[in-house]
Amino acid sequence: MSVHQTPAEARGEEILAVFDTAFGELLAADPAAFRVKFRKMAASAFAFYRGAACLFYTDLQREGRDSGPYLDDRTSRVWIHGDLHAENFGTYMDAGGRLVFNVNDFDEAYVGPFTWDLQRLAASLALIGYTKALSDETITELVRICAAAYRERIHALAYGTKDAELAPFTLDNADGPLLKALREARSLTRFSLLDSMTEIREFERRFAPGGSAVELDAATRYKVLAAFDGYLETLPESSLARPDSYRVKDVVGRRGVGIGSAGLPSYNILLEGNSDALENDVVIYMKRAQTPAVSRHVGDPAVREYFQHEGHRTVISQRALQAHADPWLGWTELDGCGQLVAEVSPYAVDLDWSDIDDPAEIAATVADLGRAAAAMHAAADDESGHSLVPFSTERAIDAAVAADEDGFGELLVDFAHGYGARARADHQIFVDLFRNGRIPGLQ
Repeated sequence: MSVHQTPAEARGEEILAVFDTAFGELLAADPAAFRVKFRKMAASAFAFYRGAACLFYTDLQREGRDSGPYLDDRTSRVWIHGDLHAENFGTYMDAGGRLVFNVNDFDEAYVGPFTWDLQRLAASLALIGYTKALSDETITELVRICAAAYRERIHALAYGTKDAELAPFTLDNADGPLLKALREARSLTRFSLLDSMTEIREFERRFAPGGSAVELDAATRYKVLAAFDGYLETLPESSLARPDSYRVKDVVGRRGVGIGSAGLPSYNILLEGNSDALENDVVIYMKRAQTPAVSRHVGDPAVREYFQHEGHRTVISQRALQAHADPWLGWTELDGCGQLVAEVSPYAVDLDWSDIDDPAEIAATVADLGRAAAAMHAAADDESGHSLVPFSTERAIDAAVAADEDGFGELLVDFAHGYGARARADHQIFVDLFRNGRIPGLQ
């Protein structure tokens, strides 16, 4: 820090430097997308936190949190979600046709310390608690509840009936906001999704013009279709039972992606689906996979060299972390860049915190999120079919936490309060940088 700089000014320079490393190339290619991203991040401290995982991991590494309590040769090298905040939970239809509530959005997944996931989740709970005007004492109790639920579930998975616990929340056993999300997902239909994106022209379904769809020129369309052919080779045999399902009907570019995907080229592909009926058509997306923020702070070359590209990394990580993953999930390359391919699911409903205000309901919900995080960590180990983590994750974590049961929750409580306060301060600094034209490339 310069002798003439205030602490806020010095932190502002640090934020700009981290953002330039993480976003600089994509921002230069598509400034308009980042204006949208940054305006969304400016809306609240939580939105800023969601979009600033790169800053979060820079801070963690600088503070030496890649070592210390609960981390050893095994627990610092497990499959992690990479962006485990309180809004990255929701519903999906698994490969067996069952609606499940669990962790979602695996774009940032990687191999690293398991505590990083839990610290990111804990700080997000502190931010949500602050937004709901909860006291520090109440936030402390919520983080303790989440930590205790995680610890209890990890122990049960390590020494109990693992298979019965991996998909813990379904229509049969969920309640509260989780059951509400699952019921909403069940009310959704493939036809409604198709109706919002497509139209029938000359007895065939095509993407509707306008909206988020962008018409492609012939050369781009050809490249996307060639990449699609490469994607088919990455699907498991069980997903290729009916080859006609993969007949391409239409391709468009797409705009309007979320906070985390600004500036990443993306396409929608319309497929035949599992029958000739037009209501069974399927929409998949192909998007350039991003470099996960956590990867810049994990120095193990064996992890980095394991993946062909970021598309391969995203899919392998998701398949490891998510039991019964999307059968359309695969990867490919386009213009030399790794691509993630997955279904635009009609059954995806994110956890909505806006109406979760009753203290007892909040407490029950954060406990469920702790259990879901434990199930995710336990899914990804020596039984997931990948050699990067050749040991039982849940047993390694259970043993590490058992060494200091009481300190585990307090570690997360202290981090939640400290980083929650930092994120709120950083949000204000970021807003001032943004509105005063201080972000390079967006002046």
